[in-house]
Amino acid sequence: RALIIDDETGIRASLGLILEDEGYEVCTAADGDEGLSNARAERFDLVLCDIKMPKMDGLEFLQKITAYNDDLPVIMISGHGTIDTAVEATRIGAQDFLEKPIALQKLLSSVKRALLKAATPTARPELTLAAFTRAAPLRDLKKRLDQVSAKSRALLLKSGSGSLAELCARTLQTPGKAWLDLAHH
Repeated sequence: RALIIDDETGIRASLGLILEDEGYEVCTAADGDEGLSNARAERFDLVLCDIKMPKMDGLEFLQKITAYNDDLPVIMISGHGTIDTAVEATRIGAQDFLEKPIALQKLLSSVKRALLKAATPTARPELTLAAFTRAAPLRDLKKRLDQVSAKSRALLLKSGSGSLAELCARTLQTPGKAWLDLAHH
């Protein structure tokens, strides 16, 4: 079951039709207040939520729903998306951030990834900084990150899902300026 929250009737309708064609049961809401009420009253497997809406915007909805049910995957959508907004949404707990107009395949891929991640139990314990620095290859990676961050102002960590990027980001005290694709290192 999917909950679509967007103040634009056409967007709700088109996303609803796409998901229904894929076999999902769909419920819609016109703003964050209505969406939050629906999410608290019924069980959903996924939420698609717009950022800019009247009454309660998408980020406020995301904060409230993750406080209520942090296992519910939420994909944020926006026609006015910025990198800062996407980062903030992800920090709060969004599974993904999609820009309008949303490409069909990108939407379906994002939905499938979010549902798969929600259905997959965590098979490994949370990595800690201590574990990060004990393993030789990880020590080498941390050393490289420290070297890059000492020379530069900003550091972009690009990686696949389930990678060490988040842990790397948390270990850096001083951001550096470099492009590091962890998927290829």
